[in-house]
Amino acid sequence: MSELFGVEGKRVLITGASSGIGLHLAHLFAARGAKVGLAARRIERLESAVAELRDAGGEAMAIALDVTRPETFAAVFDAFEARYGATVEVLVNNSGIIYIKRFIDQERAEVERLFDTNLKGAFLVAQEAARRMRSAGSGSIINVASTAGLRAGGLLASYAASKAGLVHLTRVMALELAARGVRVNALCPGNIETDMHAAFRAEQIDDGVLKRIPMRRFGQPGDLDGAVLLLASDAGRYITGVALPVDGGQTLSWM
Repeated sequence: MSELFGVEGKRVLITGASSGIGLHLAHLFAARGAKVGLAARRIERLESAVAELRDAGGEAMAIALDVTRPETFAAVFDAFEARYGATVEVLVNNSGIIYIKRFIDQERAEVERLFDTNLKGAFLVAQEAARRMRSAGSGSIINVASTAGLRAGGLLASYAASKAGLVHLTRVMALELAARGVRVNALCPGNIETDMHAAFRAEQIDDGVLKRIPMRRFGQPGDLDGAVLLLASDAGRYITGVALPVDGGQTLSWM
């Protein structure tokens, strides 16, 4: 089973890797012998993270990436290939931002920035990866969506819409790319305790959310590990087009 779920030697690129889920997954893959590229805007944070991963015996590199600047994407993937000698095998498409506001109060600039990051940016990063994976004849793209993209909830109009779009984009990508050996799936975390979750804490809505989680606890980044390794490894070789919730049962609850 360890071989089936193994990612040793796999070339993995993670966007939004300077904090939160992305940084946690960089540690996950590096600890299991993958060759990891950490990509994000905050290059100083990435370099610190890469130093830590290397000190622990992992193989990692930092790449500056702003997902709202698609003209730079080819250079990002070229830099990854130059370092590791071949194209990306696993893309964890994780960059994202959030605004917690009522639909009617959302400002136009906020909506545009969020969609540019969460949906348009994710689309174009995945497109660059898919073109290269298609030429190689294999690959796995994991779009990090959210349970907010699977069910309605208040105060998250733009975020939920962007993640719902990403879930459906995942299905279309999976359909088009399957015959070329590229699998595409969406990971849909629930409320995972990260920097982004701190925004819920600041709005003092934690208690209400917690009551709607059947397992009665918030998730930890490590709760995503099994699902991510499944989708990235040979264990998931016949899985594509799936939106996989990891949420303590929250999508089942109508409380």
